[in-house]
Amino acid sequence: MDTPRPGWQPPRFWRAAQLLARLVVALFARLEVSGDIPAHLRRGPLILAANHISPFDPIVLGAACRARGVSPRFMATGGLFRTPGLGALMRHAGHLRVDRGSSAVRRALDDAAVAVTAGSVVLVYPEGRIGLDPGMWPERGKTGTARLAMACDAPVVPVAQWGSHEVLPYRAPRGMLRALARALVRRPVIRVRFGAPLHLGDLSPAAPGAARRGTDRIIDAITDTLVPLRPDEPDRPRHVDPGRPVDTSRVHRRPSSTGATPVDRRPTEEGQG
Repeated sequence: MDTPRPGWQPPRFWRAAQLLARLVVALFARLEVSGDIPAHLRRGPLILAANHISPFDPIVLGAACRARGVSPRFMATGGLFRTPGLGALMRHAGHLRVDRGSSAVRRALDDAAVAVTAGSVVLVYPEGRIGLDPGMWPERGKTGTARLAMACDAPVVPVAQWGSHEVLPYRAPRGMLRALARALVRRPVIRVRFGAPLHLGDLSPAAPGAARRGTDRIIDAITDTLVPLRPDEPDRPRHVDPGRPVDTSRVHRRPSSTGATPVDRRPTEEGQG
């Protein structure tokens, strides 16, 4: 009888770093984590797909995942791996390098597929960057996350976060000290929610348009998970970062049963009262 092969085990260093992340987040904000990851998925194979709104996100997500007993391997920009000291720590923790805008992006997807197949939990930002949607809703995603899920036949758990943009500005480290000092006093609420697992098993990787349809499903799921985290900010965020650019070329639009889009979720004058 074959003995099941154990999945990838996160290094103790990475688990300790997640505990440190919880302390760092607690210093500058109040973290609220809702939703959950089913127990049978917590040790993988699993893909976590999160929206990206601030340079503070990796610390927040590391802390939130610690609260749910998960130690994911992040797919992170290659610039972090080229930073002296930090790059070695990232590699030691098992994170996966993504060199955006280069031919090595394909290799990153292959590395992630190997990691997921081996039993890892891999965290991905499907938007491929800090989103620049005017309302800070998830942008139209890159297809890599869907292709990864289909290649590995792995479930995707949407992860939505809100509030980290009030701690670190888009252009950090520019303006970082002032923003951190403000957060230290105000301690804004940061909310993270884990949504219901999404399966793309009905999509064939070889079918034309399958990757785009899978990507839209993932972004839709992240958006739906984000909605309850910002009920009083359905259109534009209250906190405005003047250094954050706006790009409407990748605004995600989707039909629903009511024909609404995320921006359309705000109440109208006719519908109030």
